[in-house]
Amino acid sequence: MIDAICKIDMHTEKIDNHGMGYVFEELIRISNEQSNETAGEHFTPRDVIGLMNAILFVNEKQELAQLGIIRTIFDPACGTGGMVNLGKNYILDTLLKDAKNKPTIQTYGQELNEQSYAIAKSEALITGEEANNIKHGNSFSEDQFQGKYFHYMMANPPYGVTWKKDQKFIENESLNPAGRFYAGLPRTSDGQLLFLQHMLSKMEREGSRIGVVTNGSPLFTGDAGSGESDIRKWIIENDWLECIVALPKDMFYNTGINTYIWFLTNKKEKQRKGKVQLINAIDYCRSNKKSLGNKRNEITAEHISDILKLYTDFKETQHSKIFDNEHFGYFQLTVEQPLYDEKGKKVLDKNKNPKPDSKKRDKENVPLTADIEKYFETEVLPHVPDAWIDFDKTRIGYEINFTKYFYEYKGLRPATEVKQEIVSLETEIASLLNELLN
Repeated sequence: MIDAICKIDMHTEKIDNHGMGYVFEELIRISNEQSNETAGEHFTPRDVIGLMNAILFVNEKQELAQLGIIRTIFDPACGTGGMVNLGKNYILDTLLKDAKNKPTIQTYGQELNEQSYAIAKSEALITGEEANNIKHGNSFSEDQFQGKYFHYMMANPPYGVTWKKDQKFIENESLNPAGRFYAGLPRTSDGQLLFLQHMLSKMEREGSRIGVVTNGSPLFTGDAGSGESDIRKWIIENDWLECIVALPKDMFYNTGINTYIWFLTNKKEKQRKGKVQLINAIDYCRSNKKSLGNKRNEITAEHISDILKLYTDFKETQHSKIFDNEHFGYFQLTVEQPLYDEKGKKVLDKNKNPKPDSKKRDKENVPLTADIEKYFETEVLPHVPDAWIDFDKTRIGYEINFTKYFYEYKGLRPATEVKQEIVSLETEIASLLNELLN
């Protein structure tokens, strides 16, 4: 690689600083793809981090510009360390560019992958950061920052990566009411919500802000009573979830899946208390002139500004929805119907009550804000008059169905329009065949 680079003319007259930035980004991307051991690890593009920084720090300027301020930024899955470093640079060079007083920003990170850890450690040494703040190890079973709390936390943890190797350790800690994972355990095939709990356990009492990139799974995976649902319930009922932004597709170099940025805090503004804002930013992007792996789209500075305005305006629009915390919760009712014998008579138990027919057992999800009895009377009994609710099996669940909240119905096209398009395509195909054969 060094020999190949030495043959390229990199004089400033040939490649400006901006161009060299792209060269650096591409080398880091290739290094990450080669060092990542699992399919769920993703190098985070600068435009995604730029959007996260804009929202994470938008209301922090006044506090950070005071004299003698010291603040910490932490990433529990830091990779090569770019996220925390860009966060620090954003505060000092963008947010407080013209400020008289600037804070001392201390960056921290932990990384499991040895090669990524080495790069992060090296960058800390080169840039004058405290290299001892970059730790190697598993954030779940080898927390290198026990008892440490942070003002800001940023992460893009692996998607859909198993935590079976650490299952025994994590399950033991989940039994401790003061432990990091007491709220619940997700399925062992995906540890994203474990990272979220880990970060929430490190919030400063005086106030912290968190930004986390996930795929869609943590939003809705898991039925009522499952670990995933219980974790969402715990987060929302504690009023920590502030906003979720749906990102455009094809934003990452080695995956094209739907991704989201969660913003959490224990110091919500007054107008945001008890509420969650959802921002649908899937169209806020432009196509790259050239694809970089799976990254075909980018979020420009103008797009970041527009998305930031949706966040700061805190209003209902086509791309911004605001809900009370309770909106995401629901009662999951178990609806039973009587079991009948061969003669068509109800089978009774020893207390003379009808026995339920397990084959006809059904589930009904009822909003937390609804009256269960009234809902059952109007929505269920008209269809199954002899049904009843087994209240002992009632559970509370939480999910965030992004697609449902931003769904826009598009009517069917007129048949005449479809017919005309088919005729037009047939004519075009016939013309192409004619050219080919002649």
